[in-house]
Amino acid sequence: MATLELLGCPLIIAGQEVETETREVVRAPFDGTPLYSVSQAGGSELRAALEAAVQAQKDFRDWPLHRRAALLRRASALLEAHADEVARVLAREAGKPIKAARVEVGRSVENLAFAADAALELQGETVPLDASRYGEGRLGLTLRVPRGVIAAISPFNFPLNLALHKVGPALAGGNAVILKPAPQTPMTAVWIARLLREAGLPDGLISVLHGGAELGSRLVAAPQVAMVSFTGSAGVGAAIKAGSGLKPVALELGNNSANLVDASAELEAAASKLAATSFAYQGQVCIHPQRLIVHAEVYEAFKERFLEASRKLVLGDPLEEATDVGPLVNRAALERVQSWIREALELGGSLALGGEPQGLILPPTVLENVPSHARVVCEEVFGPVVVLQRAESFDEMIRLANDSRYGLQVGVFTRDLSHALRAAREIEAGGVVVNDPSTFRVDNMPYGGIKDSGFGREGARYTLEEMTYAKLVVLS
Repeated sequence: MATLELLGCPLIIAGQEVETETREVVRAPFDGTPLYSVSQAGGSELRAALEAAVQAQKDFRDWPLHRRAALLRRASALLEAHADEVARVLAREAGKPIKAARVEVGRSVENLAFAADAALELQGETVPLDASRYGEGRLGLTLRVPRGVIAAISPFNFPLNLALHKVGPALAGGNAVILKPAPQTPMTAVWIARLLREAGLPDGLISVLHGGAELGSRLVAAPQVAMVSFTGSAGVGAAIKAGSGLKPVALELGNNSANLVDASAELEAAASKLAATSFAYQGQVCIHPQRLIVHAEVYEAFKERFLEASRKLVLGDPLEEATDVGPLVNRAALERVQSWIREALELGGSLALGGEPQGLILPPTVLENVPSHARVVCEEVFGPVVVLQRAESFDEMIRLANDSRYGLQVGVFTRDLSHALRAAREIEAGGVVVNDPSTFRVDNMPYGGIKDSGFGREGARYTLEEMTYAKLVVLS
């Protein structure tokens, strides 16, 4: 496969690269350099993609599992072979530090392999109909059946791996996919479609449509779409749920992750891990540590270590190997985060570190004494901002962690087994991670939230269950 030239970014429809007259320019977040012009999809392109998906899926649904798995393994191998090229595309358009972009590509290689594994394990079950006296003489079983056409709407922050969390299981289950990537990161999605086509995916089974909210609304409402999978903000998720009708929806939404540092925690390790992950990719991670709830007995000692570790992070060009913290995705994101910091200070908070941008780069920023109703506490910052909160007891730590409309993933640092088990039982979240930050994720685990963090689970086997349905068969 030839290296992509970052000049034009096409739509992918029925295996063809389609250019349109309506275009948007995408610029590099770091310095504003124009990267490419992106063809925008309108009604005719959406109709063509839907028609192609419906037709292609009629044959693909009957592919045997080993054939679907083999295709996904070939795609995984191709991605690994082009890892450096894809990482650079991702780093340039998303502003993600290149070393973090390489990790994302590596995880994506595994993710496609996990989808292949899940395809081979797709199975129904027998149903003991004769457990009822009215079911005697009958055999019951279920088959896992593809839903049809999946609308996959992916975010800018992990434009490769989070898209593949939708695309891989969809194909493993025998579905077709229409992928609408975030407007900031369109070329990464084009790479996905090209790699899958090179791996042998028939035309029509994946289309890539670029566009804004209007395109997204029309896509999720389309009667040909059988299911919608979305990763993004809670507000957009609510709109998608309302606009998609009765079709099933999987929503992986926002968070303001709490990370608890207990009195018994190993402070050096906790501070080091939390500093590295709190500001990784500029905090533009839905499970980035945002609220650090620290036991009063160790608050000052932890704070000192955490600030020291945070000051060592390197700011700069995302394409430089040493960079830890690069630019926010655009100026609007920076201005929003700055306004939230100002609000926190006006409400009585204090600044322990950072706060002053350098271009579009906001250095690691740490706030203290911020009231709970400030947006940097109760909403999702999605920036390199952390709020330190002091708690007098482990009971209060759990209460503060649960004082949120979100519930995606929480980190707990403790050497007290009883506290770890209490946290696992009592914290209201889709995941509780002990002695690692809330950002811990490998791509075969069930990942998703509760409350306003959404519903449904990602991870190939778990997503595959949602992208297929159980059909009951009764033999008399």
